[in-house]
Amino acid sequence: MTTSADFLAQFGQLFAEEHGSGDDAPYFIGMMSGTSLDGMDAVLCRFFDDERTVEVLASHSLPFADDLRAALLALTTPNGTADFIQANGLSFQSELDVYGWASVYYASFAAQVVLELLTKAGISSEQVDAIGCHGQTVRHRPEWSFSLQLFDPNVLAEYTGIAVVSDFRRRDMAVGGQGAPLVPAFHQAMFGSHGDVKAVLNLGGIANITLLTQHDDQDSSPMGFDTGVANLLMDAWIARHTDMSYDKDGAWAASGQVIAPLLKLLLSHPFFAKLPPKSTGREDFHLPWLDEMIAKLNHACPDLRYSPADVQATLAELTAISAAEQIAQYVRSGTLLVCGGGALNTHLMHRLQAHLPALSVQPTSRLGVAVTLVESIAFAWLARQNILGRAGNVPAVTGANKAVVLGQVCF
Repeated sequence: MTTSADFLAQFGQLFAEEHGSGDDAPYFIGMMSGTSLDGMDAVLCRFFDDERTVEVLASHSLPFADDLRAALLALTTPNGTADFIQANGLSFQSELDVYGWASVYYASFAAQVVLELLTKAGISSEQVDAIGCHGQTVRHRPEWSFSLQLFDPNVLAEYTGIAVVSDFRRRDMAVGGQGAPLVPAFHQAMFGSHGDVKAVLNLGGIANITLLTQHDDQDSSPMGFDTGVANLLMDAWIARHTDMSYDKDGAWAASGQVIAPLLKLLLSHPFFAKLPPKSTGREDFHLPWLDEMIAKLNHACPDLRYSPADVQATLAELTAISAAEQIAQYVRSGTLLVCGGGALNTHLMHRLQAHLPALSVQPTSRLGVAVTLVESIAFAWLARQNILGRAGNVPAVTGANKAVVLGQVCF
């Protein structure tokens, strides 16, 4: 009897034979919107040298419309949709109504991003083999074996005429994993051949680390895990106190002073002490939690004076020190590559380097991969892995009991 695994292996073999890896290598699109909820990034690319080399033909980014971003933010907040429904005068009756409406809205927006990307690149939809779209994580509960990514792939496939690979987390969770982080296998493929590069740190809304092995080491896999919060709280805090959505270059944080007792309170979050495999999200790190910690600080130190900029400086230090302390347990020398929006935060990069003096902290752009595109490229790569019938997870990273093909295809 032919099993699904047999079929995938045969299909992947035929795909590889038909397309090869030379000038006729197929096009893939990767899409990502992270926990920062600032918008959607997309990249059109091809992979060569058995996926170790990527050619980026075009990239495109669009910010979320205000109502879509508000809906996504409400859905990522437990019991958070009632205020959204009331504020927008909508007739929705429950969180599920918002979820369903936003799923279609998100997919329609993704289609706009893809079509504009193709126009920019001068490529037709018929030339693209698949889109890898992660969707928007609105609830991540690995302790309960589920993770929800809001997205309707049917809409994106219909509007673009391109097959869509999505729902990347749940197959890993079905075999005992946390479904996150998803990018270490890609980091290994892209950066594992650079001998001095020992780790890759992604600074999105949440920070995650990949500890690389060398390509000639066939007996070991990369290790990886979420280290904690990155841009999520910094973006939320500056948006509350200014008209900016993020701290450009970390200038606001750099203008403040770290509040030592607040930093100590924030670092007491139990996630930081967990051993891998581990993953996190807005369920653990959010403004109400920060407000609670500030209230504790005010109660314990009623005479302490500080400014909102001082809190921002403390949040930047929280990201830097929590990531650095965990990285230092595994990496003693070499280069740490940094990607994600946080890699553009000059102040944060300086603080990382200060806490990791034995390492050379460098953006992935030093190796020709733009820091803001790494995650989008990763989902193009994961879509390719799916089409080829190849595993996309790393059991040592997620805690899964075996390697599996990630994602489902909407043709």
